[in-house]
Amino acid sequence: MNLAVFVSGRGSNLKAILDNQELKSLIAVKVVCSNDSECNAIKLAESKKIDTFIIPKIQDEKLVDELISFLEKRNIELIVLAGYLKLIPPSLVDKFENKIINIHPALLPSFGGKGMYGMNVHKAVFESSAKVSGATVHFVNKEYDKGKIIAQRCVDISDVKSPEEIAERVLSIEHNLLPFVIGKFALNKIEIKGNRVFILD
Repeated sequence: MNLAVFVSGRGSNLKAILDNQELKSLIAVKVVCSNDSECNAIKLAESKKIDTFIIPKIQDEKLVDELISFLEKRNIELIVLAGYLKLIPPSLVDKFENKIINIHPALLPSFGGKGMYGMNVHKAVFESSAKVSGATVHFVNKEYDKGKIIAQRCVDISDVKSPEEIAERVLSIEHNLLPFVIGKFALNKIEIKGNRVFILD
């Protein structure tokens, strides 16, 4: 399965995908796209000789058409948002319906929506006095964090003393959950029935 990975930051989830031994025979990361040409994730992609596409801050339909063409030429079958902070253009969502997934550093539908990314999420979780947090992989639709949930994993945060501690625990879960879900896509083991998503054995 050919993947495009969208990133905005250091690329730890991208690295987790590239380093995952079980995925090596199942997927190929063909493209890494980012809104930040200087981010570490782009540097990682370049070091691995993976094609990159930089998405400027101001998006117009012509640019989106260029991006879609860029992805189609590389036969992209799944788009993975791995720490990508911008809203995906509606026309891209339409073109890749049920073929765009995102990893979110909390248990949706709580702690999601516009502005809820990175440490903002972990601060909100910490301040809520929640005893568990986790990571969610979900389909991407035209609203932030509103697509169907594919998989979630929890982590105990009852003893944490800072949002940073939550971030550390959740990140370790992300690095396992995202490759797991990608592997299931590659094996055609994801099934949508109504508003539920099932992961097959």
